[in-house]
Amino acid sequence: MALATLGGGCFWCLEAIYLGLRGVTGVKSGYAGGTVANPTYREVCGHTTGHAEVVQITFDPQDVTYEDLLRVFFTIHDPTTKDRQGNDVGPQYRSIILAHDAAQEQAARAVIAEVAAAQIWPAPIVTEVVRLEQFWPAEREHDDYFARNPQNPYCQAVVAPKVLKFRKHFAERLKARAA
Repeated sequence: MALATLGGGCFWCLEAIYLGLRGVTGVKSGYAGGTVANPTYREVCGHTTGHAEVVQITFDPQDVTYEDLLRVFFTIHDPTTKDRQGNDVGPQYRSIILAHDAAQEQAARAVIAEVAAAQIWPAPIVTEVVRLEQFWPAEREHDDYFARNPQNPYCQAVVAPKVLKFRKHFAERLKARAA
């Protein structure tokens, strides 16, 4: 198993999407990229910690590559807006890849170049690529948030459309659904 740590706006969106991707065995919401130890959601939303909302993805590289995780990442969020995703504004919503090692850092830069060359987005990609120093797990109430709160207005307006976009673009990569 391997780990990837990504931030692309609200971690509820990323968690809901990556949990549906074949080869992903776990997703944990959390915080990274900042300077405050063991931050809380309230502190991160207060813009004083420097942390982004991120997910740490556990995956089987035999079933899904790190590069494929990144290709999903660049499809499901807007990597061209600094410190925001839609109406979510603040540094905690920035687009960030937190590489676990030099190989991930190199792969991230290569996929960014690939996506930029494909001109998928109408503006330059502003995604940060930095080395992961520390991942801080989010509070338990954020675990499986979309699955537990599908009627939440934010989930209906923001998370659900991103999940549908993911399912449409990556239908061949979805986990089999239980009957």
